[in-house]
Amino acid sequence: MSGLIGKKIGMTSLYNEAGKNIPCTVLEMGPCTVTQVKTVDNDGYEAVQLGFGERKEKRTTAAMNGHFKKAKSDAKQKLVEFRTTHGYTPFNDGADLGAELTVSDLFEEGDYVDVIGTSKGKGFQGVVKRHNFGGVGQSTHGQHNRLRAPGSIGACSYPARVFKGLRMAGQTGNKRVKVQNLQVVAIDTEKNLLVLSGAVPGAKGSYIVVEK
Repeated sequence: MSGLIGKKIGMTSLYNEAGKNIPCTVLEMGPCTVTQVKTVDNDGYEAVQLGFGERKEKRTTAAMNGHFKKAKSDAKQKLVEFRTTHGYTPFNDGADLGAELTVSDLFEEGDYVDVIGTSKGKGFQGVVKRHNFGGVGQSTHGQHNRLRAPGSIGACSYPARVFKGLRMAGQTGNKRVKVQNLQVVAIDTEKNLLVLSGAVPGAKGSYIVVEK
């Protein structure tokens, strides 16, 4: 078992032992419910499916309601699978359906974790905002209306086309982002809060996954 599902609360700052102010992100991690245990015999691989967040039963499909009832759990808003290695017993005491996991079951202060989330969507943006271009001419040569333009995008006779993947204007953000090696600064076991150093992708209230 390698992680939990949570929700981004917001940012704050804490002082370390040396008196340095550290920007931190506060996450609500769990409680997560075990909604399915996959095995090699039945599914071809070993994994544990966790559910997080309350969801109304009438807004859930009949198939998913049956899935949750089999796990003796209420309907959940977010489901995520966590792979387990062969022969490893999740949670050390067995991953029973309906079992609940909290932030203290997996994380400790000082741990380094990876955070997966969906970045903020910023719509259609130009190359300056999207790829940090400097613009054309840097306000020289009289190019009064070309300061934020991408400039030339390809050659003429060869290759006589524009290569795929060229950095151009387009949809910015709203993508799956993984930030690695964020340190656990503090844990609040009563409120299931996890405080990480640094920034976490996504807006306030968005779902995130934290892995060890």
